[in-house]
Amino acid sequence: MRIISGKWKGRTVKAVPGSTTRPTTDKVREAFFHQIGPYFEGGSVLDLYGGSGVMGLEALSRGMETLVYVERDRSAFLVMKENIKKLGAEKESIEMYKTEAVRALKASGKRKQSFSFIYLDPPYEKQNLEKDLQTIQEYGLLEAGGLAACEHDSSFFLPDKTGGLVKIDTMTYGTIRIELFTQEDEL
Repeated sequence: MRIISGKWKGRTVKAVPGSTTRPTTDKVREAFFHQIGPYFEGGSVLDLYGGSGVMGLEALSRGMETLVYVERDRSAFLVMKENIKKLGAEKESIEMYKTEAVRALKASGKRKQSFSFIYLDPPYEKQNLEKDLQTIQEYGLLEAGGLAACEHDSSFFLPDKTGGLVKIDTMTYGTIRIELFTQEDEL
């Protein structure tokens, strides 16, 4: 895997060994970021199911200023740390939490954090994206004008509206579907 664009363009990163995580491929990341950006002028990103960390690092490489990772799997967490070090990104504003997604969302809400971009890519067999989106809405974690992106199997569709978050786009890349949500009052 490699970083597609931005300050770390072309740099390789490690994938998590085994089958516990499924990294978003270079091709899908490139198409996705081209669709939503492709570059950012600041902002904060929450990578809720961090895996190897490549999605968050891609967002930082493209101009996001701060990054919060959440990952409960120990081996993935260690690979994420290794990838941050490999890119020399330890100097960046990165927070990492080894915990469950819902617990992290609630903690972020209590800390009054908000994010301009939230990426949710849970293990497909354990996903509860609708509940995650409801928690994001409940705790006000998505900034005005921000985007929440949910990656999942292409056979699955999320409702068009979850709480005050409304679906604004759906992108399908073979067996992967990414659905974009924003605050309803931002439309």
